[in-house]
Amino acid sequence: MEPLLLDRRTEGMVRDYVPSGEILTSLVRFFSIFSDATRLRILSALAISEMCVTDISRVLGVNQTTVSHQLRFLKDAGMVRTERHGKIIFYMLFHDVVNDVLLKGVEFLGY
Repeated sequence: MEPLLLDRRTEGMVRDYVPSGEILTSLVRFFSIFSDATRLRILSALAISEMCVTDISRVLGVNQTTVSHQLRFLKDAGMVRTERHGKIIFYMLFHDVVNDVLLKGVEFLGY
């Protein structure tokens, strides 16, 4: 085995910084949420305004069943939260960090 060209301090920093175990698994799960076009569109819409399933479906042109399924997935992942107003359930981003990730992606791509 060839010796590393890195000094021991840098090697230690890399080993400490590169995620592994539970943190790596959580990061993979987190970023996989952004790998679906419908979920990205829903998250982007919710970054603008809280909405109910019907409004999301109508605005994005996606059937309500698909929207409901994706919202359930996003809620289970901790990306969105709900608030009931009478019979209507409104969805909103759970945290502004979700929008920050979306915006950083757009910025990275140069749009």
